[in-house]
Amino acid sequence: MLQCIDLHIEQGDFTVSNINFKINKGEYVVLMGKTGSGKTTIIEAICGLRKVKSGQVLLDTIDVTHMATGQREIGYVPQDGALFVTMTVAENIGFALKIRKWPKDKIKDRVQELAVLLGIDHLLKRGVTSLSGGEKQRVALGRALSFYPEVLCLDEPLSALDDTTKADIIALLQRLKNSLDIAVLHISHSKEEAKKLSSSILHL
Repeated sequence: MLQCIDLHIEQGDFTVSNINFKINKGEYVVLMGKTGSGKTTIIEAICGLRKVKSGQVLLDTIDVTHMATGQREIGYVPQDGALFVTMTVAENIGFALKIRKWPKDKIKDRVQELAVLLGIDHLLKRGVTSLSGGEKQRVALGRALSFYPEVLCLDEPLSALDDTTKADIIALLQRLKNSLDIAVLHISHSKEEAKKLSSSILHL
């Protein structure tokens, strides 16, 4: 369960305040709002990438507001995917497990499991620079899911994809929604995406 209580975030002259919502395990919530309204600011604060001036971020009743990003057990896919270009697909997916000091054999097994789930097991030895947009998003999803997060945060994961690839990733997210018992927060501008994926919609 993810809960935000009276969040107040300041970024220079820009302020987001009075943010209150809760996402239960198994829920897929889409956050919508105008460009520049603060959607990404909120999701970055939840993930620990932006400081919170006041208020709380709770993860299963535990206050994680001031915890380091790696301690929060929140999977995050930023808008551009932010893949490591010097690493292979397998290394990207396993990165979070490596810094958590998982044994190499366990990392290999988890990477293989996710690659099969996401349909990219044939790409594991490839570098990421030559991948298509849809393939990159699948790799970014695999990295975010690798450590069994309690919450998955997606920042406009479909915005840069062509219509065919977008349909494929929506179908993938629908499958993940039905198979993974986690709370999902997905930023989008698309009512169509929200309709197809969400169990509820938040408007900022």
